[in-house]
Amino acid sequence: MAKVSGITTSVTVAGNNISNDVTSITLNTPTGTQDVTGVDKTGVERLSLLKDMSGTLTGAFNTTASMSHDTLKTPGVKTFVIAFPGATATFSAVTTDYALTRGQDGSLSWSVPFEMSDGTGAAWS
Repeated sequence: MAKVSGITTSVTVAGNNISNDVTSITLNTPTGTQDVTGVDKTGVERLSLLKDMSGTLTGAFNTTASMSHDTLKTPGVKTFVIAFPGATATFSAVTTDYALTRGQDGSLSWSVPFEMSDGTGAAWS
């Protein structure tokens, strides 16, 4: 796979393509670990455990139908499809907040944290 930039990333939430409103994405994919080091070892042994998915979308406020405000204003479980150039993550996540910020300069933006909701890790394609 080639090295790529994040230019032309696509973000679809609940079937709505809100890419034009999204200004930044944070996507975390941590995996739990269990320390199983025996007393006979001089280094740590670990097992890989459950996978998780969380992150934050931020963007520009837009009240057009099927865009960011309409899609994200009500927290709850939604299907996310985030298509980076060459790799797409599809997952179900619960949005836990819809935070609006009015900047001193008059700008209006939002931030939406999300966490995996259904026990199934992101499907990468």
